[in-house]
This record gives sequence, C-alpha cells and structure tokens, in this order.
Amino acid sequence: MRSFREICENLRHGMQARLPCSIEPGDLQIMEWELARWLGSQARERMLTGEAYFVGEHDILQRERTVIGRGGQQEAVRNLPNNRLVNNQYGKLVNQKADYLLGQPISWEVENPGFDAALKRIFDRRFMRQLKRLGKTCYNEGVAWLYPYIDAEGALRFRSFPGHEILPFWADAEHSRLECALRFYQLEGWVNGTLSLIDMVEIFDLAGVHCFRYEQGKLLPEDDCHHAYLIHKLPDGSFERVNWSRVPLVPFKLNAREQPLLLRVKGLQDALNQALSQFQNALEEDAHNTILVIKNYDGTDLDEFRHNLAAYGAVKVKTVDGAGGGIDTLSVNVDAANFEAVIKLLKDAIIENGMGFDAKLEKGYRAANELNIKSMYSDITLDANDFEAELQAAFEDLLWFVKAYLFNTGQGDYMSESWRLIFNRDIMVDESEVIENCVKSQGLLSTAAIVAQHPWVNDVSGELARLKAEQSEQAQIAAGGE
Repeated sequence: MRSFREICENLRHGMQARLPCSIEPGDLQIMEWELARWLGSQARERMLTGEAYFVGEHDILQRERTVIGRGGQQEAVRNLPNNRLVNNQYGKLVNQKADYLLGQPISWEVENPGFDAALKRIFDRRFMRQLKRLGKTCYNEGVAWLYPYIDAEGALRFRSFPGHEILPFWADAEHSRLECALRFYQLEGWVNGTLSLIDMVEIFDLAGVHCFRYEQGKLLPEDDCHHAYLIHKLPDGSFERVNWSRVPLVPFKLNAREQPLLLRVKGLQDALNQALSQFQNALEEDAHNTILVIKNYDGTDLDEFRHNLAAYGAVKVKTVDGAGGGIDTLSVNVDAANFEAVIKLLKDAIIENGMGFDAKLEKGYRAANELNIKSMYSDITLDANDFEAELQAAFEDLLWFVKAYLFNTGQGDYMSESWRLIFNRDIMVDESEVIENCVKSQGLLSTAAIVAQHPWVNDVSGELARLKAEQSEQAQIAAGGE
C-alpha cells in the first residue's frame, strides 16, 4: 500500500485544501462561555459519576455515621463502626451488557470482495478491543467519540475520547450534523518549579485543529496552534496540509437522549451499599446489641438522652420513688434474614431496572429450550437493540471516512458500496435447535442467509468462500472419476 504522504497530488473525494483559521474573536468568546457552563453542568457531572461508579468509587465511600445531637441537629460520631462497603452491581451490569453486544467479533456482509478485505484489515482485533472499551464508555457516560486519523505509516487509525472530554456544537436539534467540537483535557507539566495539571483545549472544525491553554476562563492560543488533519508530501519535496471535508469526530451514543446507564440504577446501587454497610456496622456494634438502662443516677434532657443512646448505647435515668440504683438491659438482636431479603430485592431491582439478566438463572438451566433462553435474555436484548441502532448510525458516519481513505490511497473506489454490519451477540443458545432450523431453511433462503445464522460461523464471507472452494474441489473429483 502506498503511503498517504506520497499521493494526493490533486485533492480527491472527502478532502479539501487547508482552510484558514475560521475562529473569530467573537466566536472564541462564545466558546469560552459555553465551555465554562459545560464544565460545571449536570450532564458532565453525570458522565464523571458513571465512570467513577464503574471502577467502584461510590458515594458510600464518603459516608459518615451521624446521630441526633443537642438541638436536634445531626452530628458526626467517630466512636461507632462506619463500614463503607461497595457491592458493585452497576460495574457488573456494564460489563455484562458490553460483553453481550460487543464480546464477539463483528461481521460484515458486502458484495465486493475487495471492500470486504479492506474492512477486515481496518476493523481488526485491535479495533474490536477498542470498540468494546468504547461501548463501556457509552454505558457509563451516555456518549463516546471516535477520531479517525492517518498515522505516520499512512494507515487509518482511530482514537477514542470519553464523553466528558468533548463539548459538541451541533447544527441541528437531532444532534446528527456536527459543526465543531471542543476537547477539554488535562496534562501534567511544570509550572514555576511545581508539577501541576494544565488545562488544555482543542477545537476541531473544518479548518483543522486549534490548540489552546485554558486559564481563568480564557482560551490562550499555543505556539503554532493551528494544525491540519492530514499532511502529505508533494513530488517537489514540499508538504501540503489537507483537511477532511467533515469534522473527523464520530459520536457513539447509548441512546437518543445520550443518557448514561447509571441514571436508571444509582439510587438502588446506593441503597444496596447502604444496607450492606449498615449490616456490617450492626455486627460490629457488640456493646450496642444491649442497651443499658442505669437507674437512680442523674436525669437528662431529651437531646442528651437520644445522643447518649445512639453514641454509647446507654442512658442514665432516675426513678420516681428514689429507690436504689440498678442496671437493666434491653437486648437488640440483628436479624440477618431481614438484611438478606432487602439485599436480594435490591440486586433484583438493579438487574430489572438496568435491563440485564441474572447469570445464576442461566447456570440453573441444564436443558434450557429456546423459549426459556429468549425469556431470560428478553430485557437485555431490548436494551441492546436500542444501543445497536445507535451503533449502526455511528458506523455509517465512520465508514464515510473509511471509504474516503481507501479512495485517496488508491485501494479502491467503494463510495457507493452497500454494506451490512452484524453484531454477534454473546448469548446462550440451543445450538442443536438452531442448526436444525438452518437445515430446514435450505431451499427457502439463500446460502448466505443460512450461514449467517449458524451458531458456529463468525466470518460469513470467509465461510462462503470455503464452501465454494470445497464444492469446486468435489466437482473436480467427481468429473475425474467419470
């Protein structure tokens, strides 16, 4: 394959000459305002929270034990057990849903063998790993971004950006046409002898990439701040800067509203962590399983009574008749069955509201039929259908850059080629029943359609080619025998 730097003497499809910097001072000021508003927005905070919950950084970790103190106000106490247990069912749910839809290699159905081979070269195993990670980011943040670029060897590569780094400016209300976008990120650097985080901003538009430092709400241009997306070498040895004719950022959305999965289950996940932590606290409060009632000592007001009861597990009271002092006990037993019931209800609610499935039920099916399997996977399948619709639209935008790259590198003109993307879902199936249905479909459906549904096939076009070769070989053997 020829290097991208050695071709494109003339501008071709999908490319345009480097445009002058199109950011006017007024536009830059608007971007500063929008960036400041977005950095403190609830939408971006939800994205960061989704990523934090995925790795186990839950709100329970900031929990403090409190009691009702004097004046009826809550007071933090340090002499009580304060467990902060995280049972990360949300993280498990994200991994489960990403593995279900993106755990297996994707398949392409195209008519042109050259286009099929080119797609397999570009969307290789490394891309599949990247796509799976991108899918998890979509679940955590509601949207993730893919940036196509040409590397030093002239190969088309992709870089992923999380949603909390990209502020898009859309040309329409449906968020389907991107005018430009800001990328906010932080770099470590030395400032006046101190290692600090430096806020950086990149602006992507049709004129290329513009680099800025972000200080005190202002975008300060870096030295040589304007870069083209592509640079290639001309025959005379000079270099020409070329841009895509579209902004090279492709959004991968979880749903039409770009809402993260955590919105559905955060309250349930927090309640689960709270119940587990409270149960462990109760087990460790051995001295407080018995409340001591100390008779005929000093009386106390209601605020002090409630504070001492909660903090020390003992209260001082005075009898009416002045009789001798003594100590009575009130036992408080921890009912583990109640906690177990609540924890099970919360786990089931997380699975139901997050539209996952209970893997324990799958393990219990020894001879599950197709109907039982579909019923068990019904919720996660419906949710995956919604996400897949967004992925198909994202790949349509992404393939525009792929086709333009193939055309401009002399690998073929596939701009008008049709394609079909198949996500091979990782689902338990009754293979014998599926294979039997495939056999019964012969003569009713095309071989390609039957092979695509066979549970043992991942590469449809490759399997069809092998079938054709075997049939040709068998025909030659039969002809030689005659």
